[in-house]
Amino acid sequence: MTIACSLVDYLREHELRLTTAESCTAGKIVTLLAEVPGSGSLIESGYVVYSPEAKQRLLGVNPCTIDTFNLTSREVAEEMALGALRDANANVAVATTGILGPDDMDGIPAGTVCFAWAFDMAGERALFSRLERFFGTRNQVQLWAAEHALVQLRHFHQRALAGERR
Repeated sequence: MTIACSLVDYLREHELRLTTAESCTAGKIVTLLAEVPGSGSLIESGYVVYSPEAKQRLLGVNPCTIDTFNLTSREVAEEMALGALRDANANVAVATTGILGPDDMDGIPAGTVCFAWAFDMAGERALFSRLERFFGTRNQVQLWAAEHALVQLRHFHQRALAGERR
């Protein structure tokens, strides 16, 4: 069973509806899920936002957050996830922002990806974020990051169910 198939079953079992806010993964998270038959009812929307302006306009990312922490940061990923969750008719959001490579950018090593997972738990928000580094080609890093976002969704949802909020 693929990662996406397993997650579709999990989403269905837990009555989760997903939205994504993707920068470096460029819609790959939604694409992986959409390849699974019957997943359409579990995907609410997917935002692909590269520029700082798009992150601000579509997801409400604060320009000060970008200026303070950089476009590739956990803080920006968190605001992206919360913005997608706020705008969508969903109860879980996943966000990614990072540097695929092959070159480092603004002092950030290639393969660095920041993730955030946000959950609406009966009106309360739970928010988790992580920074990971992947080593490989640009396409490999993009795929691995998308798969990582899916694998970790279950982990962080379980933590949210246990009462953790950050």
